[in-house]
Amino acid sequence: MRLLRFDVVTLFPELFAPFMAVGVARRAFDSGRIVLNCWNPRDFAEGNYRRVDDRPFGGGPGMVMLAEPLARCLQAIQAERADAAPVVLFSPIGAALNHAAVERWSAGVGAVLICGRYEGIDQRFIDAHVTHQISLGDFVLSGGEIAALALLDAVARLQPGVLNDEGSHQADSFNPAVDGLLDCPHYTRPEEWAGQRVPAELLSGHHAQIERWRREQRLALTARLRPELVEAARRSNALTPQDERFLSDFGLQRTSGKREQLL
Repeated sequence: MRLLRFDVVTLFPELFAPFMAVGVARRAFDSGRIVLNCWNPRDFAEGNYRRVDDRPFGGGPGMVMLAEPLARCLQAIQAERADAAPVVLFSPIGAALNHAAVERWSAGVGAVLICGRYEGIDQRFIDAHVTHQISLGDFVLSGGEIAALALLDAVARLQPGVLNDEGSHQADSFNPAVDGLLDCPHYTRPEEWAGQRVPAELLSGHHAQIERWRREQRLALTARLRPELVEAARRSNALTPQDERFLSDFGLQRTSGKREQLL
């Protein structure tokens, strides 16, 4: 069984304990498919106060995490690991995390995840040790822990045995199995709720009709909300002639190689 090991460098290791104990992701940890270790850089700081931050050179608000405690912490992690694991920093300047990236991390050996705090981390540590930077989007969090949890959860649910249905994640939004499109709407009992009925196609029992309805819903949602994903599917030749006819009827067609929204 292939194992993934993630070592998280964080000033708040207690934030990760609930994640490992509840929900479907815990199965990845209970089974041993993912090993998660938390390391507090304060344990590698000097002095009675175990200081891990200081004021920035040049002035300005906030504090900056010191390079030395982080470097010592990382050295201890690397001495314990038997591989040259990537060192990841969660940062606004990082590459946006998407499904393709999650699949790559899921297929790897794990990583060392650095969770910054305050105004950031001394750039010299980043230059010397960080191999990858990841962002969740164009906004700022109070620390990297939430971003680390997001990556861990996304990776955990791709591990065998974590989801009850092994193939359920293949129908998720952005998955190559659905050509990178958004997922379709879902319905359950009762058949009518608050005056709204479940689409007749889903009640038909006709599997081909159901799958076509789901495909068209994915196409319609993606065309309306994330048209660039439709273009990406088109460039990869993932759209069938039937898909293109539906998109044309829906109001999204290609003109002279470019997308044109019909109003």
